[in-house]
Amino acid sequence: MCWTFIIQYGTRVFMEQGMGEKAVEVLSQKYNIIAMIGFCTSRFICTFILRYLNAGKLLMFLAIAGGILIAGVIGFQDIKGLYCLIGVSACMSLMFPTIYGIALEGMGDDAKFGAAGLIMAILGSSILPPLQARIIDAGSIGGFPAVNLSFVLPLICFVVIAFYGRRSYKIFAN
Repeated sequence: MCWTFIIQYGTRVFMEQGMGEKAVEVLSQKYNIIAMIGFCTSRFICTFILRYLNAGKLLMFLAIAGGILIAGVIGFQDIKGLYCLIGVSACMSLMFPTIYGIALEGMGDDAKFGAAGLIMAILGSSILPPLQARIIDAGSIGGFPAVNLSFVLPLICFVVIAFYGRRSYKIFAN
């Protein structure tokens, strides 16, 4: 949801600055590319950090940082919100593989079945982006840009992931 709507978020920010539509689209796409580069870079950094930190603990920290940045995406109505959105990308870098690894820990022979279930769980990504798009289509909600408020959905996801990371950290720490 975060990558999909970077362009819409950037479009709103830059159009309010008086830029033309074509220039806005090109510039917003550049920010999307920067977010992808941040994601890739963060993946290597976080993989290195996993040598020294429990996976559940790192997952919890990344989810909390992602949630804080998403709060900035929602609250700021200028370029700072777009910077926060790019930062979220770095927080997401290690989430799926870490969730995947934690969930399959100790499953033994059932790991193949569990892995298939986790892959099917990706179907959630086919439900939430259209819901976020419907929120964005509202234009504004209570005088606040709907594109900003639509990021409440990823915020909820980060809260759930933070609790999952905390729970798995506590389980494996004992």
